Amino acid sequence: MSHFIVGILCILLQVDWSHSDCVLQNSIANVIKLEETEIEVKERIDCHPDHNASPEKCTQRGCIWEQEEEPLTGAPWCFYPPGYGYIMIGQPVDTKDGFLVHLRRTSSDSMFGEESKDIWVEIEMQKDYRLRIRISDDQHRFQVPIDIVSDGVKPESPSYEISFTESPIFGIRVTRKSSGEIILDTSFPGLVFSNQFIQLPMKLPEGSTVYGWGENEQHTFAHDMNWKTWALYGRDQPPDGSANMYGVHPRITVLDKNGMAHGILFLNSAAQEISLTPAPGLIYRTIGGVLDMYIFMGEDPEEVVEQYTEAIGRFPIPPYWSLGFHLCRYGYDKLENMVAAVERMNEYKIPQDAQWGDIDIMERALDFTVDQERFGGLPEFVDDLKTKGVKFVTILDPCISIGEPNCTYRPFDLGEQFDVWVKKPSGGPVVGRVWPSDPVHFPDYTNPRTHLWWTILVKEFHDTIAYDGLWIDMNEPSNFVTGDLNDGCASNNVNFPPYLPAIRMDDPNHGLADKTLCGDAQHHLGQHYDVHNMFGWSQSKPTLDGVREATGKRGLVLSRSTFVGSGNWVAHWLGDNFSNWANLKYSIIGMLQFNQFGIPMVGADICGFIGNTNEELCARWHQLGAFYPFSRNHNTIGATDQDPGYFGDPVASIAREALKIRYTLLPYLYTLFWIHFTEGSTVARPLWHEFPTDKNTRTIDDQFMWGADILISPVVEEGATSRELYLPPASRWFSLTSFFNSSTWFESEAGFSTVPAPLDVIHIHQRGGSIIPLQKPGLNTKQSRKNDFELLVALDDENSAQGTLFFDDGDSIDTLETGEYFHGKLGLFDNTMEMMVENDGAPELEFLSITRIIILGIKENVESVIVNGNPYTDWEYLNGGLFIVNLKLAVNDNFELIFL
Repeated sequence: MSHFIVGILCILLQVDWSHSDCVLQNSIANVIKLEETEIEVKERIDCHPDHNASPEKCTQRGCIWEQEEEPLTGAPWCFYPPGYGYIMIGQPVDTKDGFLVHLRRTSSDSMFGEESKDIWVEIEMQKDYRLRIRISDDQHRFQVPIDIVSDGVKPESPSYEISFTESPIFGIRVTRKSSGEIILDTSFPGLVFSNQFIQLPMKLPEGSTVYGWGENEQHTFAHDMNWKTWALYGRDQPPDGSANMYGVHPRITVLDKNGMAHGILFLNSAAQEISLTPAPGLIYRTIGGVLDMYIFMGEDPEEVVEQYTEAIGRFPIPPYWSLGFHLCRYGYDKLENMVAAVERMNEYKIPQDAQWGDIDIMERALDFTVDQERFGGLPEFVDDLKTKGVKFVTILDPCISIGEPNCTYRPFDLGEQFDVWVKKPSGGPVVGRVWPSDPVHFPDYTNPRTHLWWTILVKEFHDTIAYDGLWIDMNEPSNFVTGDLNDGCASNNVNFPPYLPAIRMDDPNHGLADKTLCGDAQHHLGQHYDVHNMFGWSQSKPTLDGVREATGKRGLVLSRSTFVGSGNWVAHWLGDNFSNWANLKYSIIGMLQFNQFGIPMVGADICGFIGNTNEELCARWHQLGAFYPFSRNHNTIGATDQDPGYFGDPVASIAREALKIRYTLLPYLYTLFWIHFTEGSTVARPLWHEFPTDKNTRTIDDQFMWGADILISPVVEEGATSRELYLPPASRWFSLTSFFNSSTWFESEAGFSTVPAPLDVIHIHQRGGSIIPLQKPGLNTKQSRKNDFELLVALDDENSAQGTLFFDDGDSIDTLETGEYFHGKLGLFDNTMEMMVENDGAPELEFLSITRIIILGIKENVESVIVNGNPYTDWEYLNGGLFIVNLKLAVNDNFELIFL
């Protein structure tokens, strides 16, 4: 059967309002009438997304039951008929920045009850490149407290056009002006708006590829569009395929057949899901709040991320030390074992910038304590680490024990005084179980009073142990019992909604409270039903505020649970992964996703958290993990040690060499984080972000880039001694695989190739047209920041290159505001390389020099070099590479270098 859409465009002009069903004056809206036709199998919209569909149930919902013929594709057998949804009452009303549309339901049949007869569509043309579509009724509904503000007027030159379909059902079409591509079309049957079930089907551009949506363990970065469903509801859940995990980021990127990208955010905090269809299309469903959708027009993928992070906020420039290597484990058990791990790092000269403590450093798993028997000397050890340039980070869980003797446990006593707990509907605090031996209460971080309580405790804890950052875990929130320990959950439609997205549950009888709190638990901001997914989000800002007040420095906060905008305050790790090759490979996808979500400081537990690793896996994971933006080795209690020194060589030497490359590249990585904060771009990105018109890049998810210029191709398969890699032909590429230990390089042939990759090799390439700042590595960043700089130049086909260097003291909170930073632009054109200082406010650069400049890819012989107008003789040219050594160029001053 076919579903050909034939549109008749009507421009509505000069009509008036005189009755509730009359047409309104409107001089802008385009309204389209569609022919009602039969529906193709690939365009079916599932009318029975819940379990146990049958012809009888399908008919009761006013839908069509038609079994799919062999071979089965997974298409629904119960689907909406044409005309099921809403129609316009009157015509779109012109507003100051968009349109207002009144809709009325076309069917009396019910999906899950309490369907709204009349709903309203608000269109905000917020910016040239950003559009908001909000659908709600006149009932009071929860709204996510994140304001993405419109400019307040229609943009003069929007990159999109909006049209509406009025029959057989209402729909919205968004068209990209530059290409004429319809990027979003909701004129499909199946729009449902009810109290606890909201659904919006939409078609995406033909030939498009979809990325994003999380947090789930996705086995391919490019989504499979064949009837796959992905649900979101924050959960204490290790990676397991489609299972919903710790965070909620209802945001996708769509890359159309022309290589143009747009992003869609569904700003909603209830349990929700998308079902992907081969139309290509998607069906968005949520069980609460309103339908609040933002479209970011791009056009290239990096622009989509920049526009998204402009709207929801960006990750602040991290402390420089946080870009070094971090070491942790759950199960040191006593201080001597932690000390031994650090000593092994020193023995093998493996760089380390931070040592971490897990909950085993606490006294009986009580927040804000240190076990005096097993870790009594920890504060002194931390102080000693700091003299050597190593920082310390430790953990806090959002669960406060209620079983300590009266007036002996300040977190509980002060929490009682401030009344900070999540409450039961009856009014008393929710009682749960987590790590402490006694029951716990859960802080309500949506309450401003809780922010004060928490920051007080965070600051006081710094007096106990001089941490440099904090790690907030278990903040979905995780609960070891279902709902309240004593009362469970009441049998109502908040705890047991009429429809549940395809979320993972240990027991379906638990409803929303599986491993967490009851949906009807009460927060300052609303019911847990609505704010559950924002628990970690609401904890993040007060934690960072407390760290900064306690330390006087930027600090680092790492959070397991995240939501839209969490990147304003926290980094993220990919959770309790497994020590296996699949989790190593899929971690690349998770890292790339969170960069798209606006949390660029991200990485997985190197060598895996759950289970015992092995030498080959750990060696390969250290090679990959050296290029996570957040690089930390961490494993669980009961597993064997896996710090790189534990294995000795070759693991120790492989980890050391990979980390030395990372430390050499830290000035570049730090600059990428500054660019993210000021412009919103990703730090780690897929190839298709840089080469969106190259169709070969769309499905590559085992290679990734740092910024636009460094390509990393790790080995992700057990026993492999070679790997296939792809170098897009649109650029020149230079192999740096051996450069960092022997200064050898070569220009690589573009396209697909298979390259040798023995255990001690990870392939790294530099893109032509780039200038990368380097710094000699040290055992930590306190050492490396004192070393001189080098510049590594790779020429493009035009024999030109450019780059940027940002540098500041690496730890002060407000260097951009005070101007205490260095920003220099680097360019090479027509055989002349220049540094152009944009801001010179980093005093420590006065004592550092650029001592070596390497230029790769020169096509003609070099006969002379001139530096700042003077002939220079300490250089060597060989096979297209010019090595200029023993320079003494001030980093923070303009220079000119000419080669002829």
